[in-house]
Amino acid sequence: MTKITVLPHPTFCPNGATFEAQVGVSVCDNLLNQHIEIEHACEKVAACTTCHVVVRQGYKSLNEISDVEEDLLDMAWGLTPVSRLSCQAIVAGEDLVIEMPKYTKNHASEGNH
Repeated sequence: MTKITVLPHPTFCPNGATFEAQVGVSVCDNLLNQHIEIEHACEKVAACTTCHVVVRQGYKSLNEISDVEEDLLDMAWGLTPVSRLSCQAIVAGEDLVIEMPKYTKNHASEGNH
């Protein structure tokens, strides 16, 4: 079984979490299915960066990143070489370790630091 481990995030997952993931489903939907309420302001259509995650383990097992996703990620807070939009990253057969950045562009623009 494929597992997702979420590193602690002060707002969305204070204690972290590990759960069985649904293969073929986005990281975002897997998180939401576990009541980890990651932001997804564009309703998961790759039109914003609020669901940005850093894939600390298992990055290469995810589906290939699209040009649209790469362009959007350029605007994400805390961008890394292993960043993905969780709404576009489809879980495959490898375990994942996910980190949600401290801020999203939404939070930063609203002054919620």
